[in-house]
Amino acid sequence: MEHISLNSGVEMPKLGLGVFQMSDAEVTETVPAALEVGYRLIDTASRYYDR
Repeated sequence: MEHISLNSGVEMPKLGLGVFQMSDAEVTETVPAALEVGYRLIDTASRYYDR
């Protein structure tokens, strides 16, 4: 997985997982699997609003 170096020196993955519109069962299965393969960016927002 590719990473970006932040100004603080921390490495942040370029790819994240969004769980919007997943069922609870899908989230329960998918998030641990994603963490196991290296994902560290998990977007758990339930909705986005336009202003």
